[in-house]
Amino acid sequence: MTFFDAALLFLSGFVSGAVNAVAGGGTFVTFGAMSLVGLPPIVANATSSVTQFPGYITSTLAYLDDIRHFWRQALLLCVISALGALAGSLILLALSNPSFRALVPWLLIAATALFAAGPWLKPAPKPGAEAKVGSFAGSLAQFATSVYGGFFGAGMGVMMLATLGLTQAGDYHRLNALKNMLAVVIAAIAILVFVSGGVVAWPQAIVMIPGGALGGYAGVWMAKRVPQNLVRGFVVAVGLFLAFYYFTKG
Repeated sequence: MTFFDAALLFLSGFVSGAVNAVAGGGTFVTFGAMSLVGLPPIVANATSSVTQFPGYITSTLAYLDDIRHFWRQALLLCVISALGALAGSLILLALSNPSFRALVPWLLIAATALFAAGPWLKPAPKPGAEAKVGSFAGSLAQFATSVYGGFFGAGMGVMMLATLGLTQAGDYHRLNALKNMLAVVIAAIAILVFVSGGVVAWPQAIVMIPGGALGGYAGVWMAKRVPQNLVRGFVVAVGLFLAFYYFTKG
């Protein structure tokens, strides 16, 4: 890893943390940076999961008061999320880098479209409604989402918030709290599988994690001053650039 590579990765970690704090989508930035410095796509994907994990933890802690009201009912969804993440991450490890590389541009296009549609996929506010979790339809939707999250992860938060809004009751903040809680489970299981499979690039991850922490802090300042539409446009542009990069690189 050259000094330039380290600087690029640290900067991408910073930008990713800031973008996640404002609008989400930081995975596009970290995955792209690791691709540009030459990491194989499976390693870039797995390492990106590691670099995003601290942000999932802090986001969940921020919603701890809400989670206290429904965490017992959400345990079933946690188990389902763990099983889905395990399946998705094992599927990823079963692929070769060339096979996964062929899928990456299509996954990026789908994730970018999903992220761009995020504002229209947010659940409608339901003030005063208690968050009910664990329905059959919700369990199936969550399993599918967690398989995707374990396999790739970009756009997982938007997808999960959309499916929870369709299958669960509760206002936006309670659904977002549930989403963050389940995201921690999905990421933790995927990381365990990736670490045991030896596909995490630890030097790159160690460089990026402090950048992500600083970016998350700076993102709070940015959230008050930078329009979310501008940040969302940046993330969509990064996603399209990465898709083009993988389509042309082959």
